[in-house]
Amino acid sequence: MNEDQVKGVGEKVKGKINEGVGKMTNDPAQEAKGDAQQVEGQVRKDLGDAKEDLKDVTDDTAKP
Repeated sequence: MNEDQVKGVGEKVKGKINEGVGKMTNDPAQEAKGDAQQVEGQVRKDLGDAKEDLKDVTDDTAKP
């Protein structure tokens, strides 16, 4: 796992927490913030996944 994957998952977790707090407190702004954090976290995780895939392909082609 690379840094983007780890931070992406962390951001998704924070977003899920914020979304839950928003629902419990009936705060649509907090809920929206949580949703946005989850999307941002997923994008960052996907970027990390792509970097890992590229690294794997590069490593495989570099082997004799």
